[in-house]
Amino acid sequence: MLNIALFGPPGAGKGTQSKILIEEYNLSYISTGELLRKEIKNKTKLGLEAQSIIAAGGLVSDEIIVQIIEKTITENPNANGFLFDGFPRTYIQAYILEGLMIKLNTSLNCLISLAVPEEVSVQRLLERGRTSGRTDDNKTVIRNRLNEYYEKTIPVINFYKEKGIFSEVDGTQSVENVRKDIKAIVKKELSKRLLNIVLFGYPGSGRGSQGRAIAKKYGLEYVATGPMLHEEIEKGSEIGKQIKDLFDNGKLIPDEIVVPLIEKKIENSKGVKGFIFKGFPRTLVQSYILDGLLKKHSSSISKIIEIEVPTLELIKRLDERSKTENRMPYDSSTAKIVQRLQDHQTKTVPVIEKYNELHGVVKIDGMGSFDEVFKRISFEIENGFENLK
Repeated sequence: MLNIALFGPPGAGKGTQSKILIEEYNLSYISTGELLRKEIKNKTKLGLEAQSIIAAGGLVSDEIIVQIIEKTITENPNANGFLFDGFPRTYIQAYILEGLMIKLNTSLNCLISLAVPEEVSVQRLLERGRTSGRTDDNKTVIRNRLNEYYEKTIPVINFYKEKGIFSEVDGTQSVENVRKDIKAIVKKELSKRLLNIVLFGYPGSGRGSQGRAIAKKYGLEYVATGPMLHEEIEKGSEIGKQIKDLFDNGKLIPDEIVVPLIEKKIENSKGVKGFIFKGFPRTLVQSYILDGLLKKHSSSISKIIEIEVPTLELIKRLDERSKTENRMPYDSSTAKIVQRLQDHQTKTVPVIEKYNELHGVVKIDGMGSFDEVFKRISFEIENGFENLK
């Protein structure tokens, strides 16, 4: 998720640059003023509360503002991230946003400030007043707004400077040059992020072959529980002996064995751009475990993809695979194939549904040639990740 706060004094051009950022990076726009007006118009509980405060001549509290922002974020699970305009306005609100981001298992990636000298701001706003007819674009009001902006904003800027995520852009340049400077900052930020993909799909959907190909193309570490378990068996390790015994007795491998192997894989992978997970998480419990593992390494899930293939096609593919050297243990009979598909339906589909509610799951048509499916997956991965293109 890409989260940006855009700063700048009145007349700096935030509105223009906001539109560009939203379109280029598929961000959801968060302006506290607009959100308040929307809540009031829709007569929501928070909107009515805010309206009564405004009607009485008061200022809407941070408590109401943060609830509205949290509501907006949770109602937009498919957004690639959020662009904050006008928030945080104060040092206290910076801490509020920090806590909110932690609660939502994300973070603010960068604060970009459009630097414009005060006299330039005044002239721009006066010019706007002549063309727009806005009564608040007069010298007295403009000076007051600018004074208030600088008084409240400097502590906020210092807050993010200390966190190392503050960047400044010369706002007196042309719109195109400002856009280029902002884009360079965002691209640099994106290059720091691990690209973590969870690849779902029923057995026979092609997850394994597609996952390995995607990992190779984008420099990701392929994390598949099956190969890791078999590797331990081949090494003859103590864990491998336990795994073999469980396999021989037809039992599932417990999380107590699987999770340490995945964590070890993550810790030992150096210089990779991220991870692609296949076969994990299979259950709701494992989905929470994966979130925790990535959080421990200051990361999170970037993209969730499900390859969709009709059931009859899945059975056909698995039956054909059972006659090759690539067959899996559950390919040996139709009954086992059907049982494996049912296990996915009962255990893994709820995980996909959970992720769809929280993050949004991209559905990929798994029919067609390998290259056709690979092209569809690649397009979805690159959509929103500018540094991969």
